[in-house]
Amino acid sequence: MRARRGGVQAFLKQHRWAILAAGAAIQVLTGVPAAWGVFQKGVCDGYELTEGNAALIFSFTICFFGIGCILGGALQDKKGPRAAGLAGAGLLFAGFFGSGFLPGGQALLFYALFSVPVGLGCAFLYPAVMSTAQKWFADRKGLATGVIGGAVGASGAVLTGLGRWLMQRWGIRGTFRALGVLMLFVCGAGAALLENPEGKETDAKASGRHDYTVREMVRTRQYWLMVAVVALATPAVLLFSPIIVQLAQRRGLSETAALACVVVGSVCSALGRLLMPWLSDHIGRRYTDMLLLGAMGGLSVWFAFAQRWQVVACYSLLTFCYSGEAAVIPAAGTDLFGTKHAGVNYGFLALGMSAGSVGFPLLARGLGLEFGRHVLAACAAVAGFVCLWFLRPTHGERL
Repeated sequence: MRARRGGVQAFLKQHRWAILAAGAAIQVLTGVPAAWGVFQKGVCDGYELTEGNAALIFSFTICFFGIGCILGGALQDKKGPRAAGLAGAGLLFAGFFGSGFLPGGQALLFYALFSVPVGLGCAFLYPAVMSTAQKWFADRKGLATGVIGGAVGASGAVLTGLGRWLMQRWGIRGTFRALGVLMLFVCGAGAALLENPEGKETDAKASGRHDYTVREMVRTRQYWLMVAVVALATPAVLLFSPIIVQLAQRRGLSETAALACVVVGSVCSALGRLLMPWLSDHIGRRYTDMLLLGAMGGLSVWFAFAQRWQVVACYSLLTFCYSGEAAVIPAAGTDLFGTKHAGVNYGFLALGMSAGSVGFPLLARGLGLEFGRHVLAACAAVAGFVCLWFLRPTHGERL
């Protein structure tokens, strides 16, 4: 085992880009939330669920992603990124493959046997990939974050095309089973390559900065402001992602044209995840996030009145901003709290995503909001901008 680890370590020291390739291969298959719109109708018909119940599958998947980031981050910090990644691949397989055999009309069962393992599986993989890439590319964290994040964004387009093709041939149940097997092999193979670099000083040792433990982190004002920002960014996109195809159709587009929202939105998501971390390397994480939250507020107002192809344009720009903001968060977290406990620390930051992804849809549903969803999204983005205004670095350097 030690010889095998030494071989992987030696290989990665010579070819550190392999970490980005493995991470991208994993993440291109784990963007289930970005592609959920293409599965929504098939799930409703194939499992005899209402549109609202099917949309909650998406919300609970995001919720358990946030929770799983803590569990996966703790496993990663204790056993290494390979163990967390392999566990994540197994959970994804269990959620997708197992859901292909679930009976119809059982929403609670679907939440338990799909949303929970799929959310946890994505969560075990994402921090393991992201933090490992940042450690190998400590000198170019924005680039590493952007490449991995770009793959996350592209996964929406990949899963949309692959999902449609599979559903036309095997139906929704066969599609889930096939995707489960594919994820097991691709994500498992990529996870086997994940390993932290040895023989390098951490950023904290090199600069004299402090690596925060979770206990120390949650006592800081910066942590709570960041969690609020993560939560407040969610409604601008996540309130609409599960129903975007149906929403676009109601606003004048054909079903085929409405699917462009998912595909073009995924391309824009990939661009946002690729470009915004790069921008944050130059102007700072805080200013980049402020720019994106401000744009999301304005776009949410436009989205409320958008018709026909304006829906595609506005939604795509929103996904660019939301994905870009999400991609900056891991680098902002390590800037604020160090790299030593990056896995579990990111998990606690991702609790904001869990709270926002479930809290805002339930709030909108409970209040009977339709047009009000757009108002809720715009107000939340503005509130996130205000939180960033008061955010200050922990180490006296630019954030």
